[in-house]
Amino acid sequence: MSSLIEQPYRYQQRELVEPDWTRFPGWRDVTAEEWASVQWQRAHCIKNIKQMRELMGDLLTDAFYADLERDQAERATMSMLLPPQMINTMVSEMTWADGTMPAAGEAFTAAFYADPVRHYMLPVFSDRRADWPSHPNSQRDSLHEHDMWVAEGLTHRYPTKVLAELLPTCPQYCGHCTRMDLVGNSTPQVTKLKLAGKPMDRHEAIIDYLKRTPTVRDVVVSGGDVANMPWKNLESFIDRVLDVENIRDIRLASKALMGLPQHWLADDTVEGVARVSAKARSRGVGLAIHTHVNAAQSVTPLVADATKAMLDAGIRDVRNQGVLMRGVNATSEDLLDLCFALADGASITPYYFYMCDMIPFAEHWRTSLAEAQDLQHSIMGYLPGFATPRIVCDVPFVGKRWVHQVDSYDTERGISYWRKNYRTSIESEDVDVTSAEYVYYDPIYTLSTEGQAWWRQHSDAAGTHEAATAAAQASRATSVAQLD
Repeated sequence: MSSLIEQPYRYQQRELVEPDWTRFPGWRDVTAEEWASVQWQRAHCIKNIKQMRELMGDLLTDAFYADLERDQAERATMSMLLPPQMINTMVSEMTWADGTMPAAGEAFTAAFYADPVRHYMLPVFSDRRADWPSHPNSQRDSLHEHDMWVAEGLTHRYPTKVLAELLPTCPQYCGHCTRMDLVGNSTPQVTKLKLAGKPMDRHEAIIDYLKRTPTVRDVVVSGGDVANMPWKNLESFIDRVLDVENIRDIRLASKALMGLPQHWLADDTVEGVARVSAKARSRGVGLAIHTHVNAAQSVTPLVADATKAMLDAGIRDVRNQGVLMRGVNATSEDLLDLCFALADGASITPYYFYMCDMIPFAEHWRTSLAEAQDLQHSIMGYLPGFATPRIVCDVPFVGKRWVHQVDSYDTERGISYWRKNYRTSIESEDVDVTSAEYVYYDPIYTLSTEGQAWWRQHSDAAGTHEAATAAAQASRATSVAQLD
């Protein structure tokens, strides 16, 4: 992968396009009014191969469905759930090289395979690595968030910030999800863990912890995706967080701003956001939305409309936290095109791009640390400083670190070593956090011949998935025991 940009990079404002959903046989008769309805969108999500066939008609070949079916049976860590809005950005007008939709059959199938949104939202078996489908050190809960629960669903990893996982569902399921052990339905490969407590009891425990912990000032409200929570319930929770005196920032995490903008455009949602935004302003609390867009073609007029509705309702800022993925956005031009589409087209601030986490069966998406460092260097100077995203490595037991903050890096074996300057909630008082080393691993196939040989001698690739599953179960059991 080269991070070099052909000089000069030709910036140009691109008009956003809402793709014509009637190009898909199954949606030929769908009206604009139906498309704008959040109820219609939710009711017509694609959840299985049968529904996919009905939608696509003769566009895709049988070989693609066989590839998808095998992945669902042998590799998928997330069940299939794709809103129409999300599917409609795949092989859309924005991607047609000559302005013409590829012909049904082989041509459309080839374009569908190559599509970046398809690549991460609807993975197939042939996408995955055959040599190292999972890293030997992959984990279902790769960031050990459950180990740092201080109440069920509340991770306290940073000194002044917490993450509240309010629910385990989303309007859409992403193959690279870092919370794949908890979020979504079980798959043949992954039996999902479950939140044990009743929602009201869990939320009460979270509020109680915030009140008892004045050092916390910042709450990320996530899940899952807050768009799947009934608005009255979410508003009630936000209201209660706003009543905690020490809280100064609240961030609502929702990929649905892009994947299901109809939700954020619905009257009851807009009106509710206006109410909590007014209360936040009166208290001097920053209320923001963090969304998750990975490809420029996903930024459509409806996404821009939803963002404008949120900003007009009083949300202080809408920011994007993408994931760096090979085949999706891991080139300099793709990243810059995406950032300009976000900033210019939709008033969304590019914020972070995370290196893809070390979850099972994600190696085909992941990049090496060296590649991420090259990408960060290559995009500097093109965007305003406030809109230049930071590429970060979310180091297990540490947290986000800019990719150039690595302490030392064994490039032959793809092992990077990191340090931090604070304790997490699970570290004892006598731990010297400034001297402890924390480790992250490059994808093995990106290494030299010698580096790959070393890993073959020092790992058991066949046992990776079973070990990760056992570790996740042990992590959850430990967390539950600590909370009892």
